[in-house]
Amino acid sequence: MPALRYRVVHQLPGRLRLRLPALGAPGYAPDTLELWLDALPEVREVRTGVATGSLVIEFTPTPEARARVLERLRAYVPHVGHDALPVPTGEPDSGLAPVATSLLALALLPLLPPGWRLALAVTSAAPTLARGVDTLVNEGVKVEVLDAVAVGLSAARGEVYAATVTDLLLRLGAYLEERTARRSDRMLARLLRPDPAPAWVERDGELVRVPGDQVEVGEIVQVGPGERIAVDGRVIDGVALVDQSAVTGEDVPVRKSLYRRVICGSVLVEGRLRIEATQVGAETTSARVARFIGDALTKRSVTQSEADRLADQRVALTLGTGAAVYAATRDLRRVQSVFLVDYACALKLGTPVAIKSGMARAAGNGVLMRGGEAIEQLAGVDTLVFDKTGTLTHSELAVTDVEVLATHPGCDECDLLALVASIEEHASHPIASAVVDAAQARGLEHISHGEVDYLVAHGLSADVAGGRIMIGSRHYLEEHEGIDFSPFEPRISSFHDAGKILLFVANREGPVGLIALRDTLRPETPETLARLRALGIERLVMISGDRRSKAEALGRELGFDAVHAEVAPEDKAAILMRLQDAGAKVAFVGDGVNDGPALAAADVGIAMPRGADIARATADILLTDDRLDAVADARALALSTMRLIRNNFRAAVGINTAILVGAASGRVSPLASAVLHNGTTLAVLLNALRGVDFDGAEERRLASPVDD
Repeated sequence: MPALRYRVVHQLPGRLRLRLPALGAPGYAPDTLELWLDALPEVREVRTGVATGSLVIEFTPTPEARARVLERLRAYVPHVGHDALPVPTGEPDSGLAPVATSLLALALLPLLPPGWRLALAVTSAAPTLARGVDTLVNEGVKVEVLDAVAVGLSAARGEVYAATVTDLLLRLGAYLEERTARRSDRMLARLLRPDPAPAWVERDGELVRVPGDQVEVGEIVQVGPGERIAVDGRVIDGVALVDQSAVTGEDVPVRKSLYRRVICGSVLVEGRLRIEATQVGAETTSARVARFIGDALTKRSVTQSEADRLADQRVALTLGTGAAVYAATRDLRRVQSVFLVDYACALKLGTPVAIKSGMARAAGNGVLMRGGEAIEQLAGVDTLVFDKTGTLTHSELAVTDVEVLATHPGCDECDLLALVASIEEHASHPIASAVVDAAQARGLEHISHGEVDYLVAHGLSADVAGGRIMIGSRHYLEEHEGIDFSPFEPRISSFHDAGKILLFVANREGPVGLIALRDTLRPETPETLARLRALGIERLVMISGDRRSKAEALGRELGFDAVHAEVAPEDKAAILMRLQDAGAKVAFVGDGVNDGPALAAADVGIAMPRGADIARATADILLTDDRLDAVADARALALSTMRLIRNNFRAAVGINTAILVGAASGRVSPLASAVLHNGTTLAVLLNALRGVDFDGAEERRLASPVDD
């Protein structure tokens, strides 16, 4: 496939302007190209101009970065499907053209005779005046109406310089606000990189380069150093280090070898892999992440809706203040100053920019939030409910104890484990896998045995040197094989009280041994629960389908306030609703198919990354990195984001009110009013865009006796 054609028009250190004849054609959508280049860490900003066919790229000013940028551009694969990608962009960027028009008009005014100056001022301000009239007719009294009245009053009084400068400031403020809002979108857009990346596929004995969504399930994809993995799949050959940070938020590359799962959107750092594609196109992890975030941007939080409502109210306040000032003073200059004070921009734009910034920061740390409502709700949660398996623990079991019973003193732990593992390797259930893994970890050798007989859901048996060995549940061995384990009841009970499950081993002579297993507790679980309490969670609850003694043992160990054991899947949601009826605001963390109703019933549903599709679809928050402390990260970020929104709201209202008072009293001129207002708005937006540093900051703030 031919490389993308371009021509370098102008270049400076760290900046390239290119001419792309294909820009805007099918498969070459501007947003898609911008996202493709934005994937490079060296790229700082990308701007496209469809009308001129130009592409401006700002990057780290080094020759190596320039080479990587051009190499990335040449590697772009046009594909019409790119255009359907849900890219979070705002209104089209009007650029600096309106600002340049006002500057040109201001420069020409001194050169024209007095009669022409008014005509030029009105012509230059015509778009502002027309927008005000259109808004008044179609939407009522909004900020555009106030801007038009302020500029129109200056022009009507013959103050051509004041009218032109005021219009210039309004346009410059609008441009800066637009650029700031778009920058917040770009932060999220980096998470929605074009899908598919190109892939090298083995077809008919040849290696063919195709768009990633044209790979079919079951095909073999080869990936080399520096290349992006275009499919979800499993490794069938090779060893490599893979950077998954763009998808999972992991800080360091991870090792991938035979049969390991790889994720679309990851970058191969070192080595080579042959991958069998298991999910392609819209079903890949990165595509699901893109849809999740795309859907999230359509959801408005209560806080955002309230900000919009208050902003509209403040327009009426400004209008009423202007009318009162004119009635009291008959001073149109004061009225102009009052009308240039606009609460709406800072209030309406500050909240969504802060939310998008928070979403982008969270996604970079392995947490996907389904819009501002999820952030707001998580900040207000006081009770956190965990499903045990797959959340507090890994899904895999691990052997904790191997005990040879007194009836076989000549056998040691290693002998027993090697024997059981040699038979269990023929089974595929989790207990068998755990026993085999434990034997391999100890380097135990395989023990020969005869044909294995199965009794479904009970156990298995096989002939070995010295007799027949039977392995399985106590019920199977006692009820079906007549083996009595009651003499060892105290030891069995102690294992059960410790929350462990048992695999019973016997031969024709009687009991041989016990193998105890337990869910593997995530190493970060205790610290995560402590962090959540520090972040204001008042009540921690665990739900488990395990027998009561096992669940309560784990609950005591981890310090849960309540443990619900032996819970049927359909009863999880009922437990959450009872907590809600008692006045709690509840978040639920789960991963299984049976967690779907609970995730939907909770005020906030949080799904683990390896969870079932229904869990991910139902959840308000999806973790992409398989670590429990991401739940605490999400809570910290939600609290910090809401605090940032409140601080910005107070600043916007307080400063603009001060400007309004100064304008009404005649102490602030129209020009000063426009400058101060736009400066305040931009400061609020930049503060929102800066976002929050929630890595430990929120815990420290909550631990402080003084709350800001």
